[in-house]
Amino acid sequence: MLPHLRAFGRSLCGNADLADDLVQETMMKAWKARATYIPGPASMKSWAFVILRNCFLSQLRRRKFTAEYDEIAAERLLIAPDNQDDCLHLADVQRALLMLPVDQREALILIGAGQLSYEEGAAICGCAVGTMKSRVSRARSALQSILDGTGNMMPGREAGDILPSEAFAAIMDKVEDLTGRVLGK
Repeated sequence: MLPHLRAFGRSLCGNADLADDLVQETMMKAWKARATYIPGPASMKSWAFVILRNCFLSQLRRRKFTAEYDEIAAERLLIAPDNQDDCLHLADVQRALLMLPVDQREALILIGAGQLSYEEGAAICGCAVGTMKSRVSRARSALQSILDGTGNMMPGREAGDILPSEAFAAIMDKVEDLTGRVLGK
């Protein structure tokens, strides 16, 4: 039966190595399911062919989610310079946040960094949900324009005023301070 399975596997795969793997998988599945085989209308050979065909179709379905490995393309993709500017971006965001009005900054920190719902943010700030949505929207727009360089810069601020680690800590401290209001801390 194995030569017939290999021939059928090769006709499906078009590759001898893949066909041998397919036959091996078929035989393992047949061995595991040997108790379910009922002799009679279907021969053992046809039963094994059905298993092989199903294994092949399963591999085809799985292959949709994978791609062929191209070593040259992989090397081009994997050799990418590190982006050393990421830590600078965080400090820029902190500086830009400080340029926003307090109500917008609170709203953006609660909803964006704090991952609270608009309802929770509104309860913390003591305003309506619509007001909170409006503040977040205006804050996002203003923050984007400041980061793009089209917004007004706060006077007296220099690029090296805040270290990135300090920026992240300040943002997270602000989140904790604002959420602490609701919990009565």
